[in-house]
Amino acid sequence: MPGLLRGVARTAVVAGTATAVSNRVSRRQAGRWAQQEEPQAAPPPPPPAPAAPPPPAGDDMSSKLDQLQKLGELKAQGLLTEEEFTQQKSRLLG
Repeated sequence: MPGLLRGVARTAVVAGTATAVSNRVSRRQAGRWAQQEEPQAAPPPPPPAPAAPPPPAGDDMSSKLDQLQKLGELKAQGLLTEEEFTQQKSRLLG
């Protein structure tokens, strides 16, 4: 009987150790996967670019310069991408 009890106790210790090790490995892997997924997560898309105000009927050079300056400020603030800035600028200048 003591041999049987010793065998059962040994099995319980081995099983408990295996479970603890398995849980620790699982937590470590989950942590690594979470760290790998964070940099790969795409940033949210930027909000749509505000449309440039339509040019006034009496379109003169000073109003174009003002509008170009406003577009430059929007780009500097990060509200317009380089491509959007270029599109609006070409539309404004003709």
